[in-house]
Amino acid sequence: MPSIMIVSQEDVMRGIVSYHCYIPWYRLDRKAIYEQLGWFNKAGVALAKGEKSVANQDEDAVTMAVSSSAGCIEDGTKKNINCFYMASTSFPFTVRQNAVIASKALNLPTSIRTADFGGSTKSGTTALLTALDSTSNKTSLVCASESRIAKPGSVEEYTYGDGAASLLVGSEDVIAEFKGSYSISHDFVDYRRVSGERFSHSWEERWIREEGYEKLFLSAIEGLLKKYNIEIKNFKKIAVAYPNTRSLRKLAKTLGATEEQIQDNYLSNIGDTGAAMPLMMLAEALETAKPGDKILMISYGSGCDALYFQVTDKIENIKRGYKGVSKYLKFKNELNIYSKYLVFRNLLPIDIGIRGESVFPTSMNVLWRKEEEVLSLMGSKCKVCETPQYPKQRVCINPDCGAIDQMEDYLFSDKKGKLFSFTGDNLAFSYDPPQIYGTVDFEKGGRIPLDLTDCIIDSLTVGTPVSLSFRKKYSDIQRGYFGYFWKAIPENKKEEE
Repeated sequence: MPSIMIVSQEDVMRGIVSYHCYIPWYRLDRKAIYEQLGWFNKAGVALAKGEKSVANQDEDAVTMAVSSSAGCIEDGTKKNINCFYMASTSFPFTVRQNAVIASKALNLPTSIRTADFGGSTKSGTTALLTALDSTSNKTSLVCASESRIAKPGSVEEYTYGDGAASLLVGSEDVIAEFKGSYSISHDFVDYRRVSGERFSHSWEERWIREEGYEKLFLSAIEGLLKKYNIEIKNFKKIAVAYPNTRSLRKLAKTLGATEEQIQDNYLSNIGDTGAAMPLMMLAEALETAKPGDKILMISYGSGCDALYFQVTDKIENIKRGYKGVSKYLKFKNELNIYSKYLVFRNLLPIDIGIRGESVFPTSMNVLWRKEEEVLSLMGSKCKVCETPQYPKQRVCINPDCGAIDQMEDYLFSDKKGKLFSFTGDNLAFSYDPPQIYGTVDFEKGGRIPLDLTDCIIDSLTVGTPVSLSFRKKYSDIQRGYFGYFWKAIPENKKEEE
């Protein structure tokens, strides 16, 4: 009788399979905040150093989640993803699942499980632990994305930064094995925001720092070290999501860690990215990790999550150098007008004129029927002559073909192209004029008229290489709706991958 081997969950290696970060193109020099509001709060001069990342006017937590997650997965892995978890404290929707919007834009299978995680800045690691603690071998995509709004002149306005980080979790080709975790939960009321409010409330800063961050971080780290009988010196990198560089050094000294062990939190040039911060720091630590390296990651918010990983030899099989934060630091554009930043954040009312007021109501039943075409940018390709076309057609547009009902689905959102033509329109409404749009010829066929974003018109030429990015097309605040679609971005603004 043949023997049967039963493999327990403990025998299955589970961990990080891939990772990718996304930082918006715009940066705001913190001095610009102080120059405008320093008269009100002179103490802000201590925070007016460096710069922070700012989401473009057509970006939010959902669009950035799509951008980071798209770089984390490949076409061949999409069909294997069983779960998509999205974490944020700045979801654009409170009733309409944000994760499912992003999953459709990524063209993930409809059979997957999607979920939003929120409520605290450790929601990113909570989502990650949910995926890692799965009792099956399911492949999960986890993303944390933030675009938080702060009250003008506040400490948070200086420190908050926008961005996203995604991790693919699975049991095959694991680059960083999950070794264990230790969590603590406390109703430590530091920052809070009730339903309907735009801005958070906070308690006294020193109390939050000394009673909150410092003690809770220390408790979580010491708990993990004791649980797994390991010393702090054994970790190559320690990624502590602590948005205070000076206090982070103090914590490292208390733990007995060296300065080289502490992963950069990029507070000076990106800012505090909330729920995305610990995942972002882990991703950056993996950019330079070697097989055998141990990495400790700690999040904060209503307690702490401490996670322990060990890098495997599979790390050498992935293309590093563009998946983390570093590549975005030099690909940026200065947002040098503070009032423009306020308009982007919808904190400063501005006369948008008749053209800007003309927003036609979205037909939800039409959107449902055209879901794949709108969110996934799914077109069709003729089976006879292989001509791609968008939107979907029954009759092939190739004049030498003309086949009828011989179409198959064809995804345009992951294809690159070149500008066939473009224009800058100063009459059309735009929060970032001029409104730039053009016609894109895709490298494998097909032509689509699209808006352009994250670019300056003087840098464009006919033939400029472009890729696509999922963005907000319009806002219909009266009806509680944001319309999403795809826009073109010049490739010459990004590092060659």
